[in-house]
Amino acid sequence: MNTPNTSDSNTPDGKVNLFQADMASRYRTDGIFQAITWTSIVIALLILAVLIIDVLMDGLPFINWNFLSNFPSRKPEQAGLLSALAGTIWVMVTVAVIAFPLGVGAGIFLEEFAEDNWFARAIEININNLAGVPSIIYGLLGLQVFVRLLGPNGWLFELTGIDITGGRSILTGALTLALLVLPIIIVSTRESLRAVPDSLRLAGFALGATRWQVVHNQILPIAIPGILTGTILALSRAIGETAPLITIGALTFISFLPENLQSPFTVLPIQIYNWVSRPQKDFHDLAAGGIIVLLVVLLVMNSTAVLLRNKLQKRF
Repeated sequence: MNTPNTSDSNTPDGKVNLFQADMASRYRTDGIFQAITWTSIVIALLILAVLIIDVLMDGLPFINWNFLSNFPSRKPEQAGLLSALAGTIWVMVTVAVIAFPLGVGAGIFLEEFAEDNWFARAIEININNLAGVPSIIYGLLGLQVFVRLLGPNGWLFELTGIDITGGRSILTGALTLALLVLPIIIVSTRESLRAVPDSLRLAGFALGATRWQVVHNQILPIAIPGILTGTILALSRAIGETAPLITIGALTFISFLPENLQSPFTVLPIQIYNWVSRPQKDFHDLAAGGIIVLLVVLLVMNSTAVLLRNKLQKRF
């Protein structure tokens, strides 16, 4: 019977070291995992490249000034997406104005000011759970609260005669999407604040600064780049949402531009969906052109946010 050779595994004090490094097996496993990871990335990028190339080939011939300046039409050669483009800009600007200060403020309060008790922990758990709720649920919530309760036929209007949202309007859509992205902004804000070393907080307190002074002058400027990154991801999700806006009653065919926050509206994803649902091939090509315009709007929006983030990062 052969006995294991442990003569090479003795420690300086004469005890047997049962740990076997087996570095060759570890490097081999690491190489296999790295190869699988890179293969998955390459496959995903290839699929994305094929989809983008297909959309560009179908949609680029239809992108011209008439396509950008005309309203939707039942005739493909006269159809455009001006109303959808204007509605998207209106909605996204309103979402940013509502969601950014609320999300950042809530994240700062929960991370820096709220006491560690059961109530704060319950709020934190609910926020994390809300980040995974399907968007259609937010659409149903927006339909009930912003359209039926706060709209022209809601109980508030019956009591006071005040119409807050205007029913199925830009403000209703923006409030619904703001609720959708708020958990993302709150979580990213808290994570950015946690990444700031506690030594900076303690140094500020040691100099006699109040908690707000420490957060405002020391912590928040350092955390701003991470907060803006989370905001970019949140708005990128909001600009492509269709289900909640269809649920609240956004129009699929609109031949005028919005005048205020209480105007009816449509957005690019809904217009694209409308064209794709048509049987004519020309409308499918128009949908490809709409996808290209949506991607350009998304890239411009993200580029602006990235430039702002980099500027603030260099400043502080």
